[in-house]
Amino acid sequence: MPRRETPEINGGSMADIAFLLLIFFLVTTTMDVDTGISRKLPAMPEVDIEEPEVKIKKRNLFIVLINRNDQLLVQGDLLNIRDLKDKAKEFILNENNSKDLPVKEPTYIPELGRTYPVSKGVISLQNDRGTSYGKYIQVQNELVAAFNEVREDAAFNEYGKSFDDLSEKEEDAIKKMHPLRLSEAEPKNIGD
Repeated sequence: MPRRETPEINGGSMADIAFLLLIFFLVTTTMDVDTGISRKLPAMPEVDIEEPEVKIKKRNLFIVLINRNDQLLVQGDLLNIRDLKDKAKEFILNENNSKDLPVKEPTYIPELGRTYPVSKGVISLQNDRGTSYGKYIQVQNELVAAFNEVREDAAFNEYGKSFDDLSEKEEDAIKKMHPLRLSEAEPKNIGD
């Protein structure tokens, strides 16, 4: 009995099909956008210019520490992340002119045409080298959200509209009333 040969499959077009599938998947796949923090870096300092030492009064400093266990220490006390935004807003506004909260300096704001008491407060964020990136971003978001809410309220009080709907001149006035003063220190080994 003669032996039957198995038919061969033509593989000549396999490369073309693989290439078309590759292109199809590249075109139809969505790419996740990385999350991060949008910050404008300060300009490079000029060579041989010594920066003056800045002294900040203790009452003008709101210290936020994140340890390697992702615990939040705010002004020396353990704090839940849910309460951080409200604490930061209280610090930024100092509505009752408390002696424990930042000094307000009367500042002329040309866009308003009048003097406004601007807080000299600075929020200082320090994290441990072991802090998770997710917790760091979460704390950053809460602190920036506090400034955004303060500015939003000021926009409604001054102009009767949302901060996003303000003209450039009006936006500048609100930013001068409540400047974003957020200091980020280099990570250290803070500990437990």
